[in-house]
Amino acid sequence: MKHVAFFGDGEKTFALPSDQIQELERKTGAAIGAIYTRVMTGQFQYADIIETIRLGLIGGGMSPKDAHELVEAYARPTPIIEAFQLAADILEARWSGTPAISETVSDLPQAAATGDLAAAIREAYADVPA
Repeated sequence: MKHVAFFGDGEKTFALPSDQIQELERKTGAAIGAIYTRVMTGQFQYADIIETIRLGLIGGGMSPKDAHELVEAYARPTPIIEAFQLAADILEARWSGTPAISETVSDLPQAAATGDLAAAIREAYADVPA
Protein backbone atom coordinates (compact mmCIF):
# COMPACT_ATOMS: atom_id res chain seq x y z
CA MET A 1 0.00 0.00 0.00
CA LYS A 2 2.97 2.23 -0.62
CA HIS A 3 3.66 4.32 -3.67
CA VAL A 4 7.17 5.23 -4.79
CA ALA A 5 7.62 8.15 -7.16
CA PHE A 6 10.08 10.86 -8.07
CA PHE A 7 9.16 13.99 -6.14
CA GLY A 8 11.25 17.08 -5.69
CA ASP A 9 14.83 15.93 -5.53
CA GLY A 10 14.54 12.16 -5.82
CA GLU A 11 12.53 9.00 -5.34
CA LYS A 12 10.20 9.20 -2.34
CA THR A 13 8.00 6.66 -0.61
CA PHE A 14 4.40 7.67 0.06
CA ALA A 15 1.93 5.83 2.28
CA LEU A 16 -1.34 6.63 4.02
CA PRO A 17 -1.60 4.51 7.16
CA SER A 18 -4.61 5.03 9.42
CA ASP A 19 -3.08 7.93 11.39
CA GLN A 20 -2.42 9.88 8.20
CA ILE A 21 -5.89 9.13 6.86
CA GLN A 22 -7.43 10.52 10.05
CA GLU A 23 -5.29 13.64 9.75
CA LEU A 24 -6.21 13.99 6.06
CA GLU A 25 -9.89 13.82 6.99
CA ARG A 26 -9.37 16.42 9.71
CA LYS A 27 -7.39 18.80 7.47
CA THR A 28 -9.84 18.58 4.57
CA GLY A 29 -13.07 18.27 6.52
CA ALA A 30 -14.12 15.24 4.49
CA ALA A 31 -14.20 11.46 4.88
CA ILE A 32 -11.58 9.40 3.03
CA GLY A 33 -14.23 8.03 0.66
CA ALA A 34 -15.29 11.54 -0.27
CA ILE A 35 -11.68 12.64 -0.77
CA TYR A 36 -10.96 9.61 -2.96
CA THR A 37 -14.11 10.21 -5.02
CA ARG A 38 -13.39 13.93 -5.40
CA VAL A 39 -9.85 13.29 -6.57
CA MET A 40 -10.71 10.46 -8.95
CA THR A 41 -13.53 12.46 -10.54
CA GLY A 42 -11.55 15.69 -10.78
CA GLN A 43 -13.83 17.48 -8.30
CA PHE A 44 -11.12 17.87 -5.67
CA GLN A 45 -10.24 20.78 -3.45
CA TYR A 46 -6.65 22.00 -3.54
CA ALA A 47 -6.21 20.86 0.07
CA ASP A 48 -7.15 17.30 -0.97
CA ILE A 49 -4.12 17.22 -3.23
CA ILE A 50 -1.57 19.07 -1.12
CA GLU A 51 -2.44 17.31 2.13
CA THR A 52 -2.47 13.88 0.49
CA ILE A 53 1.08 14.45 -0.73
CA ARG A 54 2.31 15.90 2.57
CA LEU A 55 0.73 13.19 4.69
CA GLY A 56 1.80 10.52 2.20
CA LEU A 57 5.41 11.60 2.69
CA ILE A 58 5.01 11.43 6.45
CA GLY A 59 3.36 8.01 6.20
CA GLY A 60 6.26 6.92 3.99
CA GLY A 61 8.72 7.73 6.77
CA MET A 62 9.66 11.38 6.30
CA SER A 63 9.60 13.85 9.20
CA PRO A 64 6.67 16.28 9.24
CA LYS A 65 9.08 19.22 8.88
CA ASP A 66 10.82 17.74 5.84
CA ALA A 67 7.48 16.75 4.28
CA HIS A 68 6.17 20.29 4.72
CA GLU A 69 9.32 21.78 3.18
CA LEU A 70 9.17 19.47 0.15
CA VAL A 71 5.50 20.21 -0.45
CA GLU A 72 6.12 23.95 -0.21
CA ALA A 73 9.09 23.73 -2.58
CA TYR A 74 7.79 21.23 -5.13
CA ALA A 75 4.01 20.65 -4.95
CA ARG A 76 2.53 24.10 -4.43
CA PRO A 77 4.47 25.93 -7.18
CA THR A 78 4.00 23.25 -9.88
CA PRO A 79 1.06 23.00 -12.27
CA ILE A 80 -1.90 21.47 -10.44
CA ILE A 81 -2.04 18.52 -12.84
CA GLU A 82 1.38 17.32 -11.64
CA ALA A 83 0.41 17.43 -7.98
CA PHE A 84 -2.99 15.94 -8.83
CA GLN A 85 -1.48 12.89 -10.53
CA LEU A 86 0.81 12.19 -7.59
CA ALA A 87 -2.02 12.54 -5.07
CA ALA A 88 -4.25 10.27 -7.17
CA ASP A 89 -1.54 7.61 -7.26
CA ILE A 90 -1.01 7.84 -3.48
CA LEU A 91 -4.74 7.48 -2.81
CA GLU A 92 -5.11 4.65 -5.31
CA ALA A 93 -2.27 2.72 -3.70
CA ARG A 94 -4.01 2.94 -0.31
CA TRP A 95 -7.51 2.40 -1.69
CA SER A 96 -6.88 -0.71 -3.76
CA GLY A 97 -3.36 -1.76 -2.81
CA THR A 98 -2.20 -1.48 -6.41
CA PRO A 99 -0.73 1.35 -8.43
CA ALA A 100 -3.03 3.44 -10.58
CA ILE A 101 -3.63 1.98 -14.03
CA SER A 102 -2.22 5.12 -15.66
CA GLU A 103 1.09 4.39 -13.94
CA THR A 104 1.28 0.72 -14.91
CA VAL A 105 0.49 1.25 -18.59
CA SER A 106 2.50 4.43 -19.17
CA ASP A 107 5.13 2.53 -21.20
CA LEU A 108 2.65 0.77 -23.49
CA PRO A 109 2.83 3.27 -26.39
CA GLN A 110 6.63 2.90 -26.52
CA ALA A 111 6.32 -0.87 -26.32
CA ALA A 112 3.83 -0.86 -29.18
CA ALA A 113 6.22 1.20 -31.29
CA THR A 114 9.05 -1.26 -30.67
CA GLY A 115 6.91 -4.34 -31.30
CA ASP A 116 7.03 -5.60 -27.72
CA LEU A 117 3.47 -4.71 -26.70
CA ALA A 118 2.50 -8.18 -25.44
CA ALA A 119 5.52 -8.33 -23.13
CA ALA A 120 4.80 -4.82 -21.84
CA ILE A 121 1.17 -5.70 -21.09
CA ARG A 122 2.17 -8.89 -19.23
CA GLU A 123 4.75 -6.94 -17.20
CA ALA A 124 2.37 -4.07 -16.43
CA TYR A 125 -0.26 -6.41 -15.04
CA ALA A 126 2.04 -8.99 -13.41
CA ASP A 127 1.30 -7.68 -9.90
CA VAL A 128 -2.43 -7.07 -10.41
CA PRO A 129 -4.54 -9.74 -8.71
CA ALA A 130 -6.73 -11.81 -11.04
